[in-house]
Amino acid sequence: MIALLCNDDGIAADGLAALRSVASKFFDEVWIVAPDGPRSQSGHQVTTDSPIHFEQRDGRSFSVSGTPVDCVRVALTHLLPVRPDWILSGINHGGNLGRHDLAISGTVAAVREAGFFGVPGIAFSHFLRRSVELDWELATTHVERVLPKLLADPPRSKFLWNVNLPHLSRDDSPPRIVVCDPENQSLPVRYQETEPGVLHYTGEYHLRPCTLGSDVAVCFGGDIAVSLAMQ
Repeated sequence: MIALLCNDDGIAADGLAALRSVASKFFDEVWIVAPDGPRSQSGHQVTTDSPIHFEQRDGRSFSVSGTPVDCVRVALTHLLPVRPDWILSGINHGGNLGRHDLAISGTVAAVREAGFFGVPGIAFSHFLRRSVELDWELATTHVERVLPKLLADPPRSKFLWNVNLPHLSRDDSPPRIVVCDPENQSLPVRYQETEPGVLHYTGEYHLRPCTLGSDVAVCFGGDIAVSLAMQ
């Protein structure tokens, strides 16, 4: 099997390296086509009115001067010699939970775009807690548990798998894998006017409302949230 990897944190991101290390255990070929720098919260933005530059980093790795969706389009129509069986996106440095995040996330948008081409996919994100150092080696063990289960159960047409890892330490109990629905309540969108006409975002992601059993509640509670999201 062949996998295409992408993200929105950029080709040098630790989360992408972690995902590549896991994907190499389950796929015969792993291709990376990712932005040349961070493109977080870019949603489904595309580039059509200016040139897109790409650079080959190694035999199966390319950086692209565009958004995650640009990367997928370039990969599937120009760079990859064959059609991939799956696209894996992430591991995002931060959660992508609930319907609000799904619309904003470049990580999820990459998988959504591949789905338009008929390629099934999984978006991986890592919720962040300020008080706990991020352990990418631990994160890879969680992905290794989830990935084979989802590869054996491709999302039905017009859907994608969205996976959010909890932020745990090695002293915590191993998380459960919980299939759940995306949270319907929106993010806490707030701004502070620091001077006339100047606003700064002050919403607290960690204080977002959630419904019992939703992906937000599951992930915030310390388990791995797996949800089906519409393309």
